[in-house]
Amino acid sequence: MNLPASPAEEAVSAELAEVRPALGSAYASALDGARAAVLTRLWRALAVEPLPWVERRERGPGGLSLTLAGGRRLEGPLPDPYATDPYVREVLLDGTAYRQAARLVAALGVPHGDAFAAELDDSTASLALSRAGQPPAGEAAADSVWEWEQRVVDGHPYHPNCRSRPGFSVAEQLAYAPEHRPLVELGLVSVPAGECLVTGAWPDELRDGGRLLLPVHPWQAEHVLKQTGRGAAGVLRPGFAAHPLMSLRTLAPAAGGAHVKTALSTRLTSSVRDISEYSVETAAAVSGFAQALSERLDGRLHITRTLGAATAHSPDLAAVLREPPEVYADAAAGERVVPVAALGGAAFTRSPAWRAEFSRLALSVCLRVLDLGVALEAHGQNLLVVLSATGAPLRLVYRDLADIRISPGRLVRHGLPVPALSGRLVTDDVTLLRRKLFGSLLTGALGASAGSAAAFGEALAEAAALPATADTEALLTAPLPTKALTLMRLSPGIPGDQWAELDNPLTGTTGRGRRAG
Repeated sequence: MNLPASPAEEAVSAELAEVRPALGSAYASALDGARAAVLTRLWRALAVEPLPWVERRERGPGGLSLTLAGGRRLEGPLPDPYATDPYVREVLLDGTAYRQAARLVAALGVPHGDAFAAELDDSTASLALSRAGQPPAGEAAADSVWEWEQRVVDGHPYHPNCRSRPGFSVAEQLAYAPEHRPLVELGLVSVPAGECLVTGAWPDELRDGGRLLLPVHPWQAEHVLKQTGRGAAGVLRPGFAAHPLMSLRTLAPAAGGAHVKTALSTRLTSSVRDISEYSVETAAAVSGFAQALSERLDGRLHITRTLGAATAHSPDLAAVLREPPEVYADAAAGERVVPVAALGGAAFTRSPAWRAEFSRLALSVCLRVLDLGVALEAHGQNLLVVLSATGAPLRLVYRDLADIRISPGRLVRHGLPVPALSGRLVTDDVTLLRRKLFGSLLTGALGASAGSAAAFGEALAEAAALPATADTEALLTAPLPTKALTLMRLSPGIPGDQWAELDNPLTGTTGRGRRAG
């Protein structure tokens, strides 16, 4: 069935005809699959999130029916909140079929829906572009982390805005997005050292006398810094070539060395990707604390060190230098480090035995860290696994400490030193700590790796053999938290995360959506 192209789909097609006409046919062929992928993610949200205009949900043998405020009716297949394969091809709204997420949201007419519909349209078109640019199947196996990361084509496994990149032209996506495998030339902005906040060790090669050279993403230089004069010609110096990683704004220098996290002041998926002064201010202390904590894990968890962080007292002009995950793999023994988000494309992960072994490792390590006093944001981008030459999961690597949560009370209980930190990283709230870990590791990384509720239930069952703690008991018996990503996009006036609860596949415990700040 041929559907009329949406505005974003038409715009991408038109620009592609000018900048990369050879991709035009592949892009057109990819549209139907991209529409189903985004619609599947949206249907998950409609089925499980506490959306205020959904009054009732009813399951039947033919699928799920939603009664909306005002008596309207939505109908679609029975949802699987852990499914990663697109299984939703159409949804009925009062009997009318919709196969494009943006048009469905526009037809719903909900508050803030027009802006969200535009994002969904952009996400769908961008996802089709991402899929169109992929090499033929059967290319050589990936070796480095950046090669694995560039194989994550579809973005966030559950967010309808999985590929939303407002402000990026087609040419810029092809030039900067990791799935298109470009080499990006970072620039350097020279700033007097006295005008910067620096923590950790800023390297000599990024200094020029009394000035710091801050790495800058070319999109940021063109669209943000040029407005202030800092990205103008003569101020922005040539820098170095780097491979973009999964997050797009973090890159691995082609010459090797520290990974570079840059500011990128646009909304990608859900968040604006700048670097706050708080993150720079706390970077060294958090990194040192995390390194000491990892020593309690018997070598099963390595945490990449933050080597240096600097900001010109602006979230738009800052950078973080981070240890590359490869340093924790023995290349001579054939070991390699793979982000969990990239595991879905590897053949060995289809084995139930492999998934069980990996789940045991991830659950035992991350729950132990939580018990000690730290909730990791262990989603598929931050959490990596070291694999043996035969593909066996050996140990974990965690990166990006900017959004973990630290519990002073738990640390004291285990006789661990409490870091001299304050602000959003620090909390003893049990609910917040569990949401941080469970919402990223369980209903994020492990759920997406499993790809279905049935397979996720098998993975989650590995926790039953772990030492009994209150956190493990909650994991095994209570509904599981997941971020209400669509509700958050439809609630621009409510800051912070909002949450839904998913059925626990181990117990059948029924989840119920709820708001949370």
